[in-house]
Amino acid sequence: MPLTRRSFCAATLAAMATPALARAQTGAGADIRAAAAGLPQLHAVLVQRGGQVVLADAPRGPGLGRAANIKSCSKSLLALILGAAIAKGDIADPGATLAQLAPRLIPRDATEGVGALTMEDLVTLRAGLQGTSGPNYGEWVASPNWVSYALRQPRIAAAGGRMIYSTGTTHVLGAAIATATGQSLLELARKHLGRGLGIDIPPWTRDPQGFFFGGNEMALTPRAMLRVAVMMRDGGRFEGRQVVAEDWIRASTRPRTRSPYSGLDYGYGWFLSRSGWVIARGYGGQLIAAHEGRDLAVAITSDPTQPARSDGHFGDLMRLLEGPILNIA
Repeated sequence: MPLTRRSFCAATLAAMATPALARAQTGAGADIRAAAAGLPQLHAVLVQRGGQVVLADAPRGPGLGRAANIKSCSKSLLALILGAAIAKGDIADPGATLAQLAPRLIPRDATEGVGALTMEDLVTLRAGLQGTSGPNYGEWVASPNWVSYALRQPRIAAAGGRMIYSTGTTHVLGAAIATATGQSLLELARKHLGRGLGIDIPPWTRDPQGFFFGGNEMALTPRAMLRVAVMMRDGGRFEGRQVVAEDWIRASTRPRTRSPYSGLDYGYGWFLSRSGWVIARGYGGQLIAAHEGRDLAVAITSDPTQPARSDGHFGDLMRLLEGPILNIA
């Protein structure tokens, strides 16, 4: 779909148009835009190399300045919140267990051994419990207690073993962080990410007990997503300020397990490509991506109502990252 004059002007102005940006939009940015034009699910794409925005384009969707549902990119932000709670001392380390931090979250009829689950087990999606995502998602979110439901799921693998993608697992993590800190995930997100990055984080979905959804339904503007990407690229720093501890960023971007679907490695809430991309991925094709070696940061939003499988739209987005975007550096 060709870029309209209206969307080009809006994207350019919204991205703080400068002569350098204008030149980039017609140079390297034009190549990326041409590749993105053939992706009908894509709503917006922003690419920053070093301190320069190479492309800021929203050919579809609500634009660059309106909040979009980032879906499971929320899991990656939740992992950053965990790191902040550890740095502050509210949680001792990733080895802290659910029973130590939030025993009241564990129902009497929980699956045996869930109290011994560590924060690392949860943030790496290695709880070993049957997943609540995919075909099991609807029944889970219709339950009267999301945390209890997730902790009653049958064990299908050893804790700390293989990756089992499950939003129930990250929701338990979010509830544990909120309980251990005495603050909601919204408060923690605004304090540890919003202030340092200068972005707005609006309230999002809560469960029946009032816990903010851990790992889904957060909303950010594409511009805010780009700031997260820049911070990840720069070792937790943004505009001279250390927003997230550098050692947590390094720990988050070390492979801990591997996705059985995409084949990508997975760290503390972030997918890792062999070429060096650090990626937050959300349903429909929401992406926050950083490449330290090439000095790149990327934010992409897509139609949140359509699937984006590894052999479909997500695969197309990965080819965009690995091809035109990676090649501009």
